[in-house]
Amino acid sequence: MIKIRKCPVCASLVKGRSDKLFCSAKCKSISQYENRQESEKFYLTVDKQLKTNRKLLKRYNKSGYTTIRKSELKDKGFNPKFFTHYWKNKKGDVYLFVYDYGFLAKKINGNDKYVLVTWQDYMG
Repeated sequence: MIKIRKCPVCASLVKGRSDKLFCSAKCKSISQYENRQESEKFYLTVDKQLKTNRKLLKRYNKSGYTTIRKSELKDKGFNPKFFTHYWKNKKGDVYLFVYDYGFLAKKINGNDKYVLVTWQDYMG
């Protein structure tokens, strides 16, 4: 008697070896990703957001120092709660950094903006 096996991910017919569990490498990958522990998912989420933040800061800060509306960055997926370190200047302003790109929240002429900077040697 032949036992019909179905893929636990997509319910397709599994063909091949008798010990094969998934119909394709894609379904196997999906299953492994879904079965990760919560802490690992958390780190992947944080890493993804840090990469997104850095990419956006780099894209909008071509000159090394610029100002941009908060809404423009946030609309692209920027989340200011995710940063790697900070730097406090002599005035007491705290710049939050995502690796080598930093930002400072400011209200300029009644508008919420970010001042974007790049890491400099004197900040260390």
